Formats: sequence, structure tokens, C-alpha cells
Amino acid sequence: MGVLKKFEQRLEGLVNGTFAKVFKSEVQPVEIAGALQRECDNNATIWNRDRTVVPNDFIVELSAPDFERLSPYSGQLGDELAGMVRDYAKQQRYTFMGPIKVHLEKADDLDTGLYRVRSRTLASSSNQQAPAAPAAGGARPAAGGYGYPPPGAPAQPAGAPPMPAAPPPGARPGGYGYPQPGPPQPAAPQRPAAAPAGAAPGARTRYWIEINGTRHQISRQTLVLGRSTDADVRIDDPGVSRRHCEIRTGTPSTIQDLGSTNGIVVDGQHTTRATLRDGSRIVVGSTTVIYRQAEG
Repeated sequence: MGVLKKFEQRLEGLVNGTFAKVFKSEVQPVEIAGALQRECDNNATIWNRDRTVVPNDFIVELSAPDFERLSPYSGQLGDELAGMVRDYAKQQRYTFMGPIKVHLEKADDLDTGLYRVRSRTLASSSNQQAPAAPAAGGARPAAGGYGYPPPGAPAQPAGAPPMPAAPPPGARPGGYGYPQPGPPQPAAPQRPAAAPAGAAPGARTRYWIEINGTRHQISRQTLVLGRSTDADVRIDDPGVSRRHCEIRTGTPSTIQDLGSTNGIVVDGQHTTRATLRDGSRIVVGSTTVIYRQAEG
């Protein structure tokens, strides 16, 4: 059973259905859970062959209306989201440098149904060793900066492979909200999404999208969505451009805005390009598109 499915099932039994009323807001907990998984993938840092470190401290920024709905339950929801991150990390063979925490915060610049996720790597205060060497260019990244381990790297758990005191080549100094000192550094490598449990070796992946309950199979590598009759899937919505965006299947699958007027929103975030996972919600104009993929 997938990590997100287990997370949804745990939520169903909490507080005798209290969450069912709260989660009628546009932001759904499974969307936040998916965003936390992507945050781990996008900020994974390879320390050595056997150790890939991901953030352990997450801040989910919500619009004022969504924050007011969810904040009374932030403690329970934060615990469930942290448990989901722990399960996902175990599945992907990720490790942490400290305890996992998920916090909710209000962001006045976000509209209802939109959210942002910030993350950082915080070391456990009980295990510290010598400060890390300065980053490339002579500048030291901000301590505990988002997406980057703090200067005081912890001693690794018993039996773990040796961990370098200095950041590994290719790590991104600064991380979220901080400028990168020196020349631009390449992003940390991402692991491909794990195949669903029970999938047969060499099984073919099927791709499709769902719009208003109608399934559209993706039989080619690319699929163009738009209002034009030339688009592969036509969406009759005045907020959709003639050639609005393009879905490209693969490992991973991606979506690219094609210079549309109103842009695209993927899993609650405005973007021009994003990685897609099974269940990703794409909003074009006033239309919601659900991206799906499955083995078999």
C-alpha cells in the first residue's frame, strides 16, 4: 500500500471524523503530503554512497482562510504529516539529521486553496561535531538555512557510514530564501519515484488524465492541453489559452506551461514547469485536471 494511501486511512479514523468537516477547504491534506514528498526529493543531498540526507523541518504556508480552518488541528495534522514523511523516507532510503517536524503558518499573500512549502535540515542539538568548512567562494551559508544542513553537522548514528564534516560537492549553499554564494551550483540529484508495490518487473506504465470525470488516455510521449481544436485534449474554458500547457510522460513525468495567459497551478503552486506524480492536481483557467499513472 502506498505511503499517501496509508496517510489518508489514518486521517479517516482521527477524532471521530472531526477532520472531515475541516478538510472541505480547497487545500486537502493529501495535497500537502504530496508536496512534502516532493520537497524531500528536490532537496535530497548525497553525503556518500550509502547516505542521502533530506530536510526534517517543514513549514506549510496557507492562505488566511485555510489557516483559520486548519490551525485548531495543526498539532494532530502536523504529527500525521511527519509520520507520512518518515514512511516515505524509509521507502526511498532517505535519512534525517534530526527529528521530523511539520508546522502550519499563515501567509497573507496566498489565495484560498494555494499553499507553499519551505524546508530546512536541522541537526539534533544532542549530537554535534566540529563546524563544517566554509562554502565555496569563502562565504558561509546561513546556519540551518532552508534546504541545507547547518554548519554543525551531527555525529552519525551508530553503525552508519562516516559522514564528511564539509558539505559534499554539488550541495546547494543557502537553500530556500537565501542567495547562493559564488557561482551557481547544480541541484541535488533526485531519485526516481519508486514503482508501486507489487508491480511486475518490466511492467509498462499507463498514463492518463481526468477532467470532470472523463478519462483521456495519454498514448504518446507528449500531450498538449488547450482551447484550440489543434490541442490533443481540448478544454472549453475561457481562461484556457489555445495551447496552454504540455504534459511529457517519463521518469519523472513533467508539465510545461506554453506561454499561456493565466498560467498553471500544480498541486497548489503557481509554476511554469513541475514534476507530476500520480494524483497531481493541475488547474488551468477554472478547470481542474487530475494526472494519473499506473503500472500494468
